[in-house]
Amino acid sequence: MTRWVLHVDLDQFLAAVEMLRRPELRGRAVVVGGDGDPTKRGVVSTASYEARALGVGSGTPMRTAARRIPDAVFLPVDREHYEAVSAEVMAALRSDGTVVEVLGWDEAFLAVESDDPESVAREAQERVRVATGLNCTVGIGANRLQAKLATGYGKPAGVFRITSESWFGLLGDQRTDALWGIGTKTSRKLAEMGIATVRQLADTDETGLVARFGPTNGPWLLRLGQGRDSAAVVDTPRVARSRGREVTFQQDITDWQDVRREVVALARRVAGEIAGGPAAIRVVVKVRYVPFTTVLHSRTLPGPTLDPDMIETGALEALERFDSGRAVRLLGVRTELER
Repeated sequence: MTRWVLHVDLDQFLAAVEMLRRPELRGRAVVVGGDGDPTKRGVVSTASYEARALGVGSGTPMRTAARRIPDAVFLPVDREHYEAVSAEVMAALRSDGTVVEVLGWDEAFLAVESDDPESVAREAQERVRVATGLNCTVGIGANRLQAKLATGYGKPAGVFRITSESWFGLLGDQRTDALWGIGTKTSRKLAEMGIATVRQLADTDETGLVARFGPTNGPWLLRLGQGRDSAAVVDTPRVARSRGREVTFQQDITDWQDVRREVVALARRVAGEIAGGPAAIRVVVKVRYVPFTTVLHSRTLPGPTLDPDMIETGALEALERFDSGRAVRLLGVRTELER
């Protein structure tokens, strides 16, 4: 028996859940985001495949989505309902005793032992379908990284396997940001070193990566390029490393005193949400200027704390680092929590 990691990813989750509630939406362009009003500022949380084919996906501004697909069905985010359906999905995946590591509402890793992981994957798909009526894609790999990336090749509702033998054939010539964990900024820094593809990253001398990214991230990036991941699948509940809130304003804020009041309100709200849990060690303030430039500044707190006054003070001190002469369309406050 061989050990495998399966990555289960629910297809167009929020849109699919809404289609279960309203079957007449099947086959239509469905967009879920904000309070469902496309005339307001906000971004798309999930779009159906029909909407994606017309240029609307997660992160698309709602107003842009409305311009691209005027006849789309726009629906509000129903967090409580999605959480309940997600819980049903995870219970179905666990029903045969499989170790399940939940990543979010719509995805999880499974640890399995089998000589036929595709059969195990199809059985998992069927359990989810029977329990909830939802379809999912399953990626298979020797580790979490391989399984996570395999899912993208199986979409929608398919099963796909990536192994160390097929790794470079599939990913070798792709850009480094195709790898799970590498974003645009890191990919740009790698490109500055002459590392543009996954294969080039895998062949890079570790010393250069350590010099550029540090003794922890350098070796980690090399492992990513080589398709290696030693992290085990665990079923212990995930502990949040941060907690935050943000608000998008329908009218731009130009008065910095109003900005301060909003930051205080957000900081107080976040402080209330972390009460009784891990203490905050840092406060991060996010400002999105008009038209769409986002800047973050942070403040390390004097010590781990749950004190709302200290969290508010940290947020306001971080706010002092921003340019107060520009109009603001979004504000956010996040606390990084003690591990």
